[in-house]
Amino acid sequence: MGQKELLIVIPAHNEAQNLPRVLDQLAEQEVDRYADILVVDDASTDDTLGIARERGCRTVSNIFRFGYGGAVQMGYKYAVRGGYSFVVQMDADGQHDACNVPVLCRRLWERDREGLRPDIVLGSRYLEGSRSFSLSWAKRVAHRLFRWLIRSATGQTVTDPTTGLQGLSRRAFSFYARYGNFDDKYPDANMLAQMALLSFRVAEVPAVMYPRTAGRSIHSGLRPAWYMVRMVYSLAAVVFRIRVLKKEIMPAPEALTGR
Repeated sequence: MGQKELLIVIPAHNEAQNLPRVLDQLAEQEVDRYADILVVDDASTDDTLGIARERGCRTVSNIFRFGYGGAVQMGYKYAVRGGYSFVVQMDADGQHDACNVPVLCRRLWERDREGLRPDIVLGSRYLEGSRSFSLSWAKRVAHRLFRWLIRSATGQTVTDPTTGLQGLSRRAFSFYARYGNFDDKYPDANMLAQMALLSFRVAEVPAVMYPRTAGRSIHSGLRPAWYMVRMVYSLAAVVFRIRVLKKEIMPAPEALTGR
């Protein structure tokens, strides 16, 4: 079998209770026919890594915890070195149904009238045809705020600015893989604003999502409040750097030649 074009990146920290269900869903969708599956184990203390290896996934294991953004970026670096053309990232906690993968892929491979494909495709909880769960009022307020900030800064509407379900072209993930181009802590609305300002093409598709059933979310406790403050500051810094200082970070050469 020749080189597969698509890599599924699943960052995971202590997700032994949820990861088997995610991998079972991917198997039911027969995703392995056209994609490789990479689990980035972010220094888990449970059997996350063992489960991934037992299921035949490709794995990267961090000795020290990098955090969500660092684990995702590790997946991008793996994809660059592996010569993949596309990446689909999804969470290991079971919130992202595997049925979203072919939907994201179809949109990634679809060309517009000018013959161009999108660089980033977001799985949105807010588009017609999506299926999601009830969000807390705090998260809804945050989503509205980030949506407004992105639209004010870029002129583009992103309905779900914090979604972790994304498809990326080689141009996009090669850019993210470079040092300084990606937030290694909370890569959400700030990164979407950055990419839109740098003329990367962003699209959205309806997504099917479920609530977490086991384990602890990275946004539990008082973390959401800190996250909102940090994200507003980060969004402002992104706009200032690109619009005011005119610091347009250019993609690596290989990022411009993706299929």
